[in-house]
Amino acid sequence: MSERKPVVLVTGASGFVGRHVVPALAREGWSVRRTVRSPEGRNDEAVIESIGPETDWQAALEGVDAVVHLAARVHHKREEHAADLYRNVNITGTLQLARSAAKIGVRQFIFISTVLVHGRSNEGRAPFSEDDALTPRGVYGVSKAEAEAALKDLASETDMKISVIRPPLVYGAGAKGNFALLTRAVNLGLPLPLAAIRNQRAFLAVQNLSSFILYRLAHPDSVSNFEIFLVADREQVSTPEFISRLGKASGTSPRLFTAPPALLSVLLRMIGRQDTYDSLIGSLELDISKAIATGWRPQVSLDEGLRLALSAQEI
Repeated sequence: MSERKPVVLVTGASGFVGRHVVPALAREGWSVRRTVRSPEGRNDEAVIESIGPETDWQAALEGVDAVVHLAARVHHKREEHAADLYRNVNITGTLQLARSAAKIGVRQFIFISTVLVHGRSNEGRAPFSEDDALTPRGVYGVSKAEAEAALKDLASETDMKISVIRPPLVYGAGAKGNFALLTRAVNLGLPLPLAAIRNQRAFLAVQNLSSFILYRLAHPDSVSNFEIFLVADREQVSTPEFISRLGKASGTSPRLFTAPPALLSVLLRMIGRQDTYDSLIGSLELDISKAIATGWRPQVSLDEGLRLALSAQEI
């Protein structure tokens, strides 16, 4: 008789990160159960129409050993008018899943949070670390910070091991958002006024995020039921350096030119794009020594991660 494979439930399995994490888990011997909104006719799916405070997780969690919670409300066109949506999905929805998992005897729970619980920039300060006081920005960042707090309380009441991962911008094949926009700008040869920027920013290849999730599942903490980790690539580089590396990976020469950072700051603030200023011009350095101290090591370098991101291969 063959030994039973451990079962992991993955929410958000069809999203960008999920499409990389699911096959990585399968390669490591996990039996993966994916949450889907409507039946797809596959034997590895659990139908969960929506995530919220009333979601019934019992069937989806049956026989599950671990949960990797990737699903979240990330973007909304008018974020300030969607506070209830963010709360229902990211806070009370997460807690409903975690409580249900603990009740049924799930041993491990991995929660993907965000570095935005620290804010958008550490300009003029030391790199962010897990022990810093949180200063979340935006409804999304606030919702993730509150979800973390709720999970910490739950961990003190149960035997389930909860790991919180706070990633910076995650890039890879199929990534959307800022990485997709930047890649398109480089490939189109658009002039980018960022040559004079002298910041330092953390990035995270999706392969490195996947490998940390796998490592954490294989090496749960033997003492604490609740741990938080900042995870990023080893190299933390300036915005123009990242763009140059991106161009090298795509076989193009980015059209970077110099514009005074102070002028860029004024222009972006005038059009209400403080978030763009923070993500392009501000610094966002992370201290990843706690993750490294667990024994985990990033699998790919920045250059290799960018090459994989731009290849035709999705996984």
